[in-house]
Amino acid sequence: MRRIWLAIHLHLGLWLGVLFALLGLTGSALVFYPELDRLINPQTRVSQPAESKQSFDAIHQRLRQLHPQRDGPWRIETPLTAQTPIMARYYNPIERAGRKFAPLVLTLDPQTLEPTTQRFWGDYGVSFLYDLHYTLLMQELGHNFVGALGVMLTFSLLTGLYLWWPTPAGLLRAIRPRLRPGAVLRTYDLHTLSGLYAWMILLTLALTGTVLAFPNLSASLVQQVAPLSNGLPVFTGLIGADQASLSLEDAVIVAQRQFPGAEVRWVETPGAQGKPISVRMHQPDEPGRRFPQTYVLIHPASGEVLAVQDALRALTGSKFMAWIHPLHNGEAFGLFGRLLACFVGMLPTLLLVTGILRWRQKRAAIKSVASKRAASKGAASKGAASKGAPNKRRPQT
Repeated sequence: MRRIWLAIHLHLGLWLGVLFALLGLTGSALVFYPELDRLINPQTRVSQPAESKQSFDAIHQRLRQLHPQRDGPWRIETPLTAQTPIMARYYNPIERAGRKFAPLVLTLDPQTLEPTTQRFWGDYGVSFLYDLHYTLLMQELGHNFVGALGVMLTFSLLTGLYLWWPTPAGLLRAIRPRLRPGAVLRTYDLHTLSGLYAWMILLTLALTGTVLAFPNLSASLVQQVAPLSNGLPVFTGLIGADQASLSLEDAVIVAQRQFPGAEVRWVETPGAQGKPISVRMHQPDEPGRRFPQTYVLIHPASGEVLAVQDALRALTGSKFMAWIHPLHNGEAFGLFGRLLACFVGMLPTLLLVTGILRWRQKRAAIKSVASKRAASKGAASKGAASKGAPNKRRPQT
């Protein structure tokens, strides 16, 4: 069985190791993708914090001025920090019709509401990295393939742990953080110790990535173990085009009455479809701040609360699912968790390199042993032949 597991572990690494490394490196970059985007595009940085907070109505009015032909809903994200711009997304631009996810993304200066960038998702650096990480640039097919890679990476980690597992007497020696002298031993130690120390985090990243790639399948599996809360109902046609009489600020006030201590993170406008005003909020005990799971849906004319989703009172299965994304990018544990996820995401590259080196070292050793055996057999056969050959010298008389 050990030979079988070794063969499986070896071939998973040789055939899929490059893809594991690619997902790890792109994932490491995406842990800080808002910060990376501001680094690449310095015009989006906020040099001076706004003296006063812009209202959601003023932001929406500015978006309509910039894009009067876009009458669908806009999603407005509030800045995470004083150095973060206001971000807005228009999810179904006609220029990207037929694509599953390619919104128009704008960043606005929080002081002047002047646009600092106007880009379609997938056309700029960090969004390209995101699509590469999430779908390998193959849309739905790549989405499923990345999920399958998560399963294969999980299996590779499990077989690696099985192959490493020492005897009880040698456990302390095996986990000692040291690199032994010599290229062969040093390579082996780098491969095993890096995999061992990061094993639990790598496994978490692989499993959460698989869940994110297969959300519907994962939800159905979770449902078998723990109940899921009902999702928010879908409302359309509540009002006609441009008939919203409730301001976005009043809608936010209504939402904050439901959750007084929560932070408003996103506001979605009704659009021509007559949808509710959606206010997405973060409660202090939620794991993800940027994409929390607390919602309030409000009628855009009457101000009536149509639906509420309280992330802290969700059923067990839904709470579990809410942790998946914050665990995957480390956000659940703050800056330390993000740094840890970023660092561990680089380790599949180290495991790939050291694994290939170990494979080549073993092949070289096998060839060396085989050549020595062949030489030894050749020498033995020559000795046997000379010993058994007839003496052609003439006998002395």
